[in-house]
Amino acid sequence: MLALRLVRGTHPVVQLRRLLVAAAAAGVGFLLLCSLGYAVGHPGNSSEAVLRLLWCALPLAATVQFAVAVARTDPSVRPRPGLSAIGLGPARLTAIAATSTAVACTLGSAVALLCYLHLRGDITGLPFDGAAADLLAADQPVPLAAALTLLAVVPVAGATAAGLALRPRKTAEAPAVRTATAGLPWGVALLATGLAVETYAARGDGGGVLAGWVLTAIGLAMAGPGITHGSGRLLQMVRPGAVRLLAGRVLMDEAHRIGRPLGVVAAVGSGAVAGYALYGGELGPLSWLGVTVVVGCTTATLLSAALESKQARTHTTEALLRLGAPPTVLRTTALLRAGVLLAVFVPLTWAVGALAAVPLRG
Repeated sequence: MLALRLVRGTHPVVQLRRLLVAAAAAGVGFLLLCSLGYAVGHPGNSSEAVLRLLWCALPLAATVQFAVAVARTDPSVRPRPGLSAIGLGPARLTAIAATSTAVACTLGSAVALLCYLHLRGDITGLPFDGAAADLLAADQPVPLAAALTLLAVVPVAGATAAGLALRPRKTAEAPAVRTATAGLPWGVALLATGLAVETYAARGDGGGVLAGWVLTAIGLAMAGPGITHGSGRLLQMVRPGAVRLLAGRVLMDEAHRIGRPLGVVAAVGSGAVAGYALYGGELGPLSWLGVTVVVGCTTATLLSAALESKQARTHTTEALLRLGAPPTVLRTTALLRAGVLLAVFVPLTWAVGALAAVPLRG
């Protein structure tokens, strides 16, 4: 009940972010149900059914990442002085955050089930003149236990990930600088391995291509903090002024927080570049739904990470303003950070996407 009261009493912007999580969960739930419908309608093509289910892991991972980012920026579960005295310590707030995430994802799964049943004609008859009947296996009964199991994946995964990300930590975290320089070699190695796997599996089945793309995405996500940290260090070279020095220092300090979402966005962008080189815009409706969920969730996660970074720098910004720093300097610093990150990650995204498309196209 406490989690529901906190959800109901929060700011409308926070409620909007939770509704976006529910919408993403609805998209993933619908894709999972469509994979189940394909398996029911094509019992002799089990390999294709498994492959369709595996491809649903990409929007599922993007949705879980977005749900965790929303939970991290939720002000209602942020530790504040005095809350422990009324029984709202860090562990209780973590449980509330996990519960709120589960509620949002469950709402999305319920919407997905209603839409799926409506398009199958199980509620009010076949809509759209039965255009989706073959795609959703409308002539076959829905295996209710399997459908509910698949729909429970998103709430369980989202709540578990939110609880693990926000759990109280008894030991001090490793310095951000050390964590960001340490992940770069592993990220580059996984990136190269993923491209090699895609090259090897180019003439084989789609499962190998999926595995290669996942390795590439993990490699870019691991290398993102190191690349962001290196960009901040590069800004401070050769007699930096106050703006370059401040922008570079912020990038170095926030490399771990914003570098990983940047790496994930770069991975999604590289996949989009490779997919466009192969197929152009000729995708089916379910493929477009999956692309929309992945792109929307990763972009929203990056924006949430930027918001979290801004909130973490509140005291520093206030101190600079008290010392007489003009607001234009802070705005110029923010624009410089964004420009440097675009100049680094956009060519990297295009290069990885072009390299991934070469063996697939051949």
